[in-house]
Amino acid sequence: MSKPPQLCLIEDDAIMGESLCDRFELEGYAVDWARSISEARERLASGDYAVVISDIRIGDGYGDELFLERQEACGVESPWLFITAYGAVDRAVELLKRGAADYITKPFDLDALVDKVADLSIDHGDPAASERMLGTSAAMRRISALLGRLAQQASTVLITGESGTGKEAVARELHRLDPVRADAPFVPVNCGGLTETLLEAELFGHEKGAFTGAVRARPGVFEQAHGGTLFLDEVGDMPPVMQVKLLRAIQERQIVRVGGEKPIPVDLRLVCATHRDLLEMVKEGSFREDLYYRIHVIHLRLPPLRERPEDIPWLARRFLEDYAREHGESPKTVTTAVETALLRHRWPGNIRELKHAIERACIMSTGAVLQADALFDEPGEEAAPGSDAEGARLSQYLEACEESYIVRALELHDGHIANTAASLGISRKNLWERMKRLGLSADIWRGA
Repeated sequence: MSKPPQLCLIEDDAIMGESLCDRFELEGYAVDWARSISEARERLASGDYAVVISDIRIGDGYGDELFLERQEACGVESPWLFITAYGAVDRAVELLKRGAADYITKPFDLDALVDKVADLSIDHGDPAASERMLGTSAAMRRISALLGRLAQQASTVLITGESGTGKEAVARELHRLDPVRADAPFVPVNCGGLTETLLEAELFGHEKGAFTGAVRARPGVFEQAHGGTLFLDEVGDMPPVMQVKLLRAIQERQIVRVGGEKPIPVDLRLVCATHRDLLEMVKEGSFREDLYYRIHVIHLRLPPLRERPEDIPWLARRFLEDYAREHGESPKTVTTAVETALLRHRWPGNIRELKHAIERACIMSTGAVLQADALFDEPGEEAAPGSDAEGARLSQYLEACEESYIVRALELHDGHIANTAASLGISRKNLWERMKRLGLSADIWRGA
């Protein structure tokens, strides 16, 4: 019988501590409750925990200082989730950028805390888990949590999102999580980069002599991905004739090579991706309705970076670490000026653009500190004309933090404006005004 996941709870409030222990033990966890910083320090030194849950203000010290102490001494072995008051949100956001897993504000929904801990404890003990994270934002954490279920059940998945949002990365993670197909091939193909004739041969293969230059038979990507996952990127760019042939292959789960006659059965997961609005294309008549509903079994929408600014510093540090590892050097230091410059950029190219900006800055920056003016092609392009650049960066940074926090609160309360305002400690009117100023569309949230 496997041992239950072990939690370390750092909380000096006797009533809250006892309540949390009772609930998590009912949920199947073993809870190690530390009532002081000194006690927590001893337990963390000797225990291996799935998740550490810590209040920030403890009687004899601060949970965030203990976190940073552990991080500096030995790295953070377990994901840390902080419980904080609304007034300390800025500090909690800073902790996320320093490596904390998540935070929740008082007063909090206990069910929401349980869900967060469940998500964080899934990959504990796997040293590669942090490498597979898709982001720290609530949206990307939800997608990460969903992929595990999809990997075992969904045979057809549609991923949409702007160019550069990481659609192939999500498809690869879905493949990796599949207990049956993970060891089989993951085969990607870009449907928008090939002519109709070449695309048909690429998808279905061809027999020897099927066309000029076909000197030997060649299996297509459907055959190559047999037993594994086929990733069709930019499926919205597929010509109408090929849409018909793709539909037939999906329905019959078999293909016929170009120039051949024998049906070849295929067993695979199909993941399609596009930056286009397929439903709008269906209405316009440029994408087949029957194919749309065939591939639209499970739909994952990846939000652009501007909708999840909290992921930007996290991704930037990942890219810095990757660059340093590839070039055999230590990661460059990220300053506040760099972070604010990153946060105030709109990132039309999303994650792909961010990665290129970090690589460029690593090349252009001399010394151990990443230079903010090396991030973009034009030095100082992120400064607003006629304004103080550093002041503009600070203003944008604080605004991004505020936007991120409000979006998190809205998502936590399922878009319920009144409940969200109450959890933030502000009036409903104040929340509406802040949403309007930040450009958060009120249409997507419920006002009841």
